[in-house]
Amino acid sequence: QVQLVASGGGLVQAGGSLRLSCAASGSIVSIDAMGWFRQAPGKQRELVATITSSGGINYADSVKGRFTISRDNAKNTVYLQGDSLKPEDTAVYYCNALMRMAPAAPTLNYWGQGAQVTVSS
Repeated sequence: QVQLVASGGGLVQAGGSLRLSCAASGSIVSIDAMGWFRQAPGKQRELVATITSSGGINYADSVKGRFTISRDNAKNTVYLQGDSLKPEDTAVYYCNALMRMAPAAPTLNYWGQGAQVTVSS
């Protein structure tokens, strides 16, 4: 059984920092892109940042210069460092990974359980 388990959410004051982690476990042959999305109350889920297996990175304009995504391929883990946090960063953050479970199997999209991040003003 494949799992993506996120951790590190919490309450932080505006201007503060937070680090999220998400580890993939199970019978994984390979992981392509990994990333973070977020969903605020009453809004659609939106992309925050993605990182490919070779290190290619993409950020949403709203977090550029404040958030940093990274991954440890040996640990099948993706991280999101958020600095200079704003109240509008408040959301449930979901990790995402494109993973292959067997050499000839298709790459499938997996989601973690979500981590609440609340930024107080």
